[in-house]
Parts: sequence; C-alpha cells; structure tokens
Amino acid sequence: MYDVIIAGCGPTGALLAAELRLHDVRVLVLDQQTEPTSFVRIVGLHIRSLELMAMRGLLERLLEHGRQRPAAGFFAAIDKPVPTGLDSPYAYLLGIPQPVIVQVLEDHAKDLGAQVRRGAAVSGLEPDEQGVTVELAGGERLRARYLVGCDGARSTVRKLLGVGFPGEPARNDTLMGEMELSAAPEEIGAKVRADRRLDIRPFGERLYRVVVPAAGVSDRAEPPTIEEFRERLRAVAGTDFGVHSPRWTSRFGDATRLVERYRVGPVLLAGDAAHIHPPIGGQGLNLGIQDAFNLGWKLAAQIRGWAPAALLDTYQTERHPVAAAVLDNTRAQTQLLSAEPGAQAVRRLLTELMDFNEVNRYLIEKIAAVDIRYDFGPGPDLLGRRLPDLDVQSGRLYSRLHRGRGLLLDRTERLSTGAWSDRVDLLGDATAALDAPAVLVRPDGHVAWVGDEQRDLDEHLPRWFGAAGD
Repeated sequence: MYDVIIAGCGPTGALLAAELRLHDVRVLVLDQQTEPTSFVRIVGLHIRSLELMAMRGLLERLLEHGRQRPAAGFFAAIDKPVPTGLDSPYAYLLGIPQPVIVQVLEDHAKDLGAQVRRGAAVSGLEPDEQGVTVELAGGERLRARYLVGCDGARSTVRKLLGVGFPGEPARNDTLMGEMELSAAPEEIGAKVRADRRLDIRPFGERLYRVVVPAAGVSDRAEPPTIEEFRERLRAVAGTDFGVHSPRWTSRFGDATRLVERYRVGPVLLAGDAAHIHPPIGGQGLNLGIQDAFNLGWKLAAQIRGWAPAALLDTYQTERHPVAAAVLDNTRAQTQLLSAEPGAQAVRRLLTELMDFNEVNRYLIEKIAAVDIRYDFGPGPDLLGRRLPDLDVQSGRLYSRLHRGRGLLLDRTERLSTGAWSDRVDLLGDATAALDAPAVLVRPDGHVAWVGDEQRDLDEHLPRWFGAAGD
C-alpha cells in the first residue's frame, strides 16, 4: 500500500511527488503516456514560481536551460517597462522548454525516492474510510491512503470523482505554436501592434511563438496544421509571414472553470485538473506548481501523523480563492484583447493608468503571484504573505528551506522552536534584512506568525505544526 498515488507526471504531479518525498512519504506517480511529451513548448516561470524553485535548490538547474526576460508586458500584452519595487531577487520571467521543467522535477522526485510508472492510465477509483483503491486501464488495482489527480484539464480523476466543475464553456478557439517565420521583424512588429488579436514573439533567430484566433471551435485533441496557421494569419493580418517548420502546434479554447471542491475524502485535485482558463499571462503552469507547494507539506504532515485537525482543509480554503482570482484576471484580459470598440476604449484607459508605476506593479505582481496573502486572521501586513529571499548571515534565506521544513527566523536571538524542532528549523540572525523581530515561516514560504514573545509563538506553532513532539 502506498501513502499517496499521484495521477499525472506533469510539472504539478512531479513536484508534488518530490515535496512528499522530502518527508519520507511513499509515493507512486502514474502517467498514461508511455514517454514524456517530446515537443518543445516554451513556457514561462513567473517570479513566485522561481522563488519556490529556489526554496528547494532547483533554480540553478532550470536557469541552465532557460532564458531570462523582463518582468513586464504580461497583463493583456500591454507593453510597459518593468515596474520598480518588485520585491524579489528573481524579478524576471524565465522562458524554458516545458519538457525540461518536467524532466528536472521528475528527476528530482526520483532522486528523493519517488516511483514513476508510465503507460499506466487510471480508469477507476473507490474511496473508503481507510484510503482509496485505484484501478488501472489494464485491470490492476492499487491501494493508497490518498490519491491526487494532477492529470490535466481533461482529468480522469476529476470526472470519476464527480465534483462540480462550473464556469464558462469555450466560445472561441485560438491557435498556438512555435515555428519559423521568413518575414522581416519590422513587418511582424508592425502587424502585431496594429491588431491585438495577434501575439507573435521571438524565441531565437527566426523562431517565433505564434498565437492567432481560429475560425471556430474544433476538437482540441487534433493539433492545427501549418496550413491552418497560414489561412488564419492571412485572414487576420493579411499575410502569413512566411510561417514554416513548426516545432509544435496546439489549439486552446477560452473555457474558464474551477472545481467546487479540491478534496473529497482521500482524493484531491491540483493543477489543471482543478482549474482551467485561457493561457493569457502564462499563469496556468505556475498556478499548478504553486498548488503542489501548498499541498505537499500538508499532506505529508497528515500522513506522518502530526498534522493539526484542520491543516489539510486549508489547501481548499487557501488555493481555491487564488485560482478564482486567476480566472477573473484572465477573463478581464480576454476582454481587453477583444477588437470591440468598448473593449479597446477600456484597454486604452488601462494603458494610460499603467504609466503609474503603482498600477503597473500591482498588475505584474498579480500575474506573478507575489501579491498573494492567505487569510491567517488579524495581524501585521506580513502575516499570510510570502517571505522574500532575504539576505542572512549564512547567505540567502531560501537556502535554509531546501528540506521542506518550517523555519523560525529570529532577529531577537532569544526564541526557540522547543518541542517542535523536529519539524521547524531555527535561524537566529540579528542582521537579517527583516522588518520584524521574528517570523515563523511555513514550508511553502508563507509567514505564519510575527512577533517577539516565546509564549505567543508557542501558542501559534500547534496551528501549523501540530502538537509538541517528544
């Protein structure tokens, strides 16, 4: 019997497996594909995801394969400079092939002891009071204490679970792909500026990511042909820009949906299995990675036996509102990309407002997920927010979070983790660049307590890290 079975070995599933293995949880990852996806699709890791990778010591590996781009122009493709005041040493976008992300995270999970089985499709599930039975397409039955569906937008786990998936169905399709263009960059730039329905961005010499509206709604399981791209580009821009040699192509719709529940008994959902939305702003993969970071340590705590009674339920209460906010900002961005006169008038107004640095930064922080503040009750503004990668005596703060444990950062140098030292590390550092006497940091980097009194700290530790150990 496994502690956790994860359906889907994409970025969300692979990262969740690694997070669980940091706490010696027995994990099996199932993926219906016999081989990892081979096509090279470039995706972007936003600021918060880069911070999370740094917390686990993975960022350097990813930087070797990626290209850093300015942290600007995300919101509805409105071209503005990088705002000042982004509070992170990782204030950039990392463009990186998605297969590289999956491989790095899968290797990380395997190095920590996770098992991965490919060519294993989930076909049934039977939850009960002791756990869940998972049936595979070939008839094999497996047992686990928990099952997590990280199996994408068409999630089998979600469908078998029968949870509601309300939202708006797709009304329009869009073609996306990476291909070479023979047209001059000046011509491409002029056409893109003239028609916001187009998004054509370079990824190297003659290689571009091309996004153009489709003629209607089609079967998204069938990737568009290069001839379909040519036809749509000629219809929208009056030229096909000489597109040729596609690396990959796909079509996506503007369906926007969010599950009603992230958990039903021993079965949970994460990533695209829990929420879908148009890829405007490049938030989907990042949202799934952040789901995994939020869930991993909580599920591990439940399995290891020290989780407070309501800890696992906070996965729903914290991540559901975050996903709802992402869906709303993609809805807004979709409207701003419309060619309708009213939408274009709003876009022009917002473009003017983004000349104010505070507005520009607000929208970039929203897309990059550094504005999130979980509701931990009344307290200082820092409470519930993520703690940036501060300078500390030993180097940088995130290097102390590689093991996926909690951390007490104490500038007073007189506090103690006491009977929670098996779950929470202590860093006493009077020189830390922290505007607070001390903070308790969860394994996902969010501040769970701010103060300077040991008695107050001892009252808050059980909320996140359970009863005192021996």
